[in-house]
Amino acid sequence: MMSNNARTSAETATRDRYAAAAKVPEAALCCPVDYDPKYLEKIPAEVIEKDYGCGDPSKYLNPGEVVLDLGSGTGKICFIASQVVGPKGRVIGVDMTDDMLEVAARNAPIVAERIGYSNVEFRKGRIQDLGLDLNLLDEALAKSPVASANSFLAAEELAGELRVKQPLVASDSIDVVVSNCVLNLVESRLKRQLFDELFRVLKNGGRAVISDIVSDEEIPEAMQDDPNLWSGCISGAYTEEGFLKAFEDAGFYGIEILKRDAVPWQTVEGIEFRSVTIQAWKGKQGPCFERNQAVIYRGPFLKVLDDDGHAMERGKRYAVCDKTYNLYKKAPYADFFEFVDPLTEIPLSEAEPYDCSRTSERHPKETKGADYDATTETATCRDAGDGASCC
Repeated sequence: MMSNNARTSAETATRDRYAAAAKVPEAALCCPVDYDPKYLEKIPAEVIEKDYGCGDPSKYLNPGEVVLDLGSGTGKICFIASQVVGPKGRVIGVDMTDDMLEVAARNAPIVAERIGYSNVEFRKGRIQDLGLDLNLLDEALAKSPVASANSFLAAEELAGELRVKQPLVASDSIDVVVSNCVLNLVESRLKRQLFDELFRVLKNGGRAVISDIVSDEEIPEAMQDDPNLWSGCISGAYTEEGFLKAFEDAGFYGIEILKRDAVPWQTVEGIEFRSVTIQAWKGKQGPCFERNQAVIYRGPFLKVLDDDGHAMERGKRYAVCDKTYNLYKKAPYADFFEFVDPLTEIPLSEAEPYDCSRTSERHPKETKGADYDATTETATCRDAGDGASCC
């Protein structure tokens, strides 16, 4: 755990270093990343030269989505994302550094003219506090500066009101949250709040696609207390396992590694630091109901364990609640399961509560019905023209 003095100097060092990097490019702040050149050609050179990252979460976006970029810097990922999501989509960039935001805002009209539409906006805020609009707070403090303990307390109260009445990013409003090498810049004690905020702003069914630097070992306290290493995306890095667990602890499901660099970006005191891109989904929360549905894990592994602790062996029918059944029908699970609907559908309004803490196999009679005793003719074959048969 970093000391209080180191905590303050780390945040200050991060803000100062990125403010300077908005004026003069700093190569040490970014990993080599191959971006699609057809998107880069629409973006001014100033943005590309002064934007820093370790991955490309924009390649996992879809047309029409509402995207939030945490730590958007000079806007490179936002401007790429704006072209991917198209005119029916929308992109919001959040950053706390005035110099970075100035570059992004100044170049936004240029990109809009080149692509033929405007769908990007930039907002000032800290990514671990997506409720507080720092521009609104700045405006209020300019009228009533903090000059005493009482005015300080009044400013804190105002910040709380702004989070509720005029949030920087509303709850359940975003399809995809992306970030490019920024989460590790947040101090350790606020990282849980950061993931909770990330989860809050996503719609049910939304997802996070995060590129960041992780370590293969725990980082010693001496390194954590080094402001230069912290602002350089080193000291604040999660371990590989810890990064995945942070998504799990925040309530995400379907967490997967989309990309992991085999070669480390840097090695410091024997600890390897490399870029990974993680995707995680929001939406497994909610009531469970019994509708006599079953799933069959197709393989290739003998057994798998899902995010709710259900262990399923290949080829066996398992009872699941309606919520889980429908989750498995979507990404990232759909390709790995067969789905067995009940012969007689149970309306959701008539379904009984289901105990999702248990794992049990489902006998075929449960989906067909206990009294099911039909006998049918052999299924009709269609000649494929190459001598193939049904069986």
